[in-house]
Amino acid sequence: MAGNTEVDAEEATLMHDDHEAPGNGGREARSGRVESREERADRKWAELLQEVRVTQTGVQILFAFLLTVAFTPRFHDLGQVDRAIYVVTVLLGAAATGALIAPVSLHRIVTGRRLKPETVDWASRFTVAGLVLLLCTVASALLLILRVVVADGTAFWLAVAALLWFVICWFVPAAWLFHRSRKEG
Repeated sequence: MAGNTEVDAEEATLMHDDHEAPGNGGREARSGRVESREERADRKWAELLQEVRVTQTGVQILFAFLLTVAFTPRFHDLGQVDRAIYVVTVLLGAAATGALIAPVSLHRIVTGRRLKPETVDWASRFTVAGLVLLLCTVASALLLILRVVVADGTAFWLAVAALLWFVICWFVPAAWLFHRSRKEG
């Protein structure tokens, strides 16, 4: 009896974690949805693509703006610290752009090789990395801009507050939902 309970718990965990449900003919089940590994990858790819479209646009606009700053007349008035913050901000923006565009190039290169589930996993990792880098880019850009507008100490704390706000909005609800679903599973 105890062995059956362990197997049942393991099967429920597997189904909850989007793995193949035993005795389901290679199809996966979660929240009442039954789909093959490939169907699931197609669905997840479509969802990821919509998410990446939103973030790509934002990061590309921000990065383009950052690139123009060095060519403005006031740029030469910046001190060493502000120039260092600018360089870090541009590098973070470039890294965020690269990470958020990576799913597109990855997909294009491996298309037709029956690697969609693996592609979705990698694309998801790149997207999360891109979001973290975008978070750092925005916080760094805010710090640079605020240092020009208000006192340095105030600028730092305002940038930290904005950083915390983004973390609360972008990551805390997801972490909470993930933790809650693991407890319920």
